[in-house]
Amino acid sequence: MIGFIVAGLIIGALARLFTPGKQKLGLLATLLLGLAGSVIGGTIANILGTGGIFELNVLGFVVAVIASVLLVGTAESLAAKSNRQVRR
Repeated sequence: MIGFIVAGLIIGALARLFTPGKQKLGLLATLLLGLAGSVIGGTIANILGTGGIFELNVLGFVVAVIASVLLVGTAESLAAKSNRQVRR
């Protein structure tokens, strides 16, 4: 369980590194998006037959980072949209 949390934090941090621009996400949001990306990556790796959902492998890790980049981008755009509506 602790390994899954640490992996989620690393994947979330890598996703923020690869996402262009400055993100206004805290540590908890980074962790949660990284964990979600980890589950997505593990699921896709499992479907492709390269390992289990919670098993660390290269394909699952790469897909997890890509999924987390998409999740970080989505979270940022939703936060920006919400912020624009509040200012009006």
